[in-house]
Amino acid sequence: MSATETPTETISVQEGPKQPDISYHPDEAKFRARTARRLAEDPTLPQRPLPEGFPPSVDGPGVWEGKDWTDESQWVYNLSDEQLQEIDRGLAHFESLDKPLGYITRDTFPLPTLSSELRKLAEVLYSGRGFFVLREIPIDKYSRRQLAIVYAGLSAHVGSERGRQDGTNAVLSHIKDLRVSHAHEKGGIGNAAYTTDKQVFHTDIGDLIALLGIQTSAYGGVSRLSSGGRVYNEIAKTRPDLITVLKDPWPLDRFGADPAYIERPVLYNEDGHIVIQYSR
Repeated sequence: MSATETPTETISVQEGPKQPDISYHPDEAKFRARTARRLAEDPTLPQRPLPEGFPPSVDGPGVWEGKDWTDESQWVYNLSDEQLQEIDRGLAHFESLDKPLGYITRDTFPLPTLSSELRKLAEVLYSGRGFFVLREIPIDKYSRRQLAIVYAGLSAHVGSERGRQDGTNAVLSHIKDLRVSHAHEKGGIGNAAYTTDKQVFHTDIGDLIALLGIQTSAYGGVSRLSSGGRVYNEIAKTRPDLITVLKDPWPLDRFGADPAYIERPVLYNEDGHIVIQYSR
């Protein structure tokens, strides 16, 4: 008898990262179970050192807790009638130039006296507590286009550069429910900002983020803030091993785009400054 061998070819398939059992909305029970499981597997985790270059703690006015803010006068800047009139003049000046919205700058939207106040508020963002509320823009007196000009004009006196919001290079986006109009979008709507779902704590992409409320919501709409420095200090103190986990690359879903995901850290140390980039 004779046997004939047939050559075969083996093809291996390498799978990409899989989504762990972590939902968009944090589940405390699952978190505690996951923590207990990892500590049972390796009880030495909390004793591991911080990665090189990461400090045991950070300090300064940007490290705070909710109890530190007891009255809105601590973070609200109320515009005077004179300042509102100055904004109107800045709007009229830009409209007289007949230029596209991309040309809005400190020079094309001049605010002779308000500009110095906005620069002081910018320092609060860069070197202080990290947030403020500017009140109150008379929304109803402007068209939607004029509101965009006022919004960008005021922002230009706080930060001179504008970042891209998405793959279309838009620098301004509208936070609204798009579930019906974008129901058939490839990959679905990956951002809770475009649904009625409540958002969890996150950091938007950008050094400074501004929001302009143009309509009172029927329900919800409350914003909550957290100190990134305070968050870092708590993790560094109780679970320094997780600082290493957070500084390493994480796969981030691109919701139907190609490639399907990208990798980047959640935690950065830039010239001694701790930066959290936590977008869910």
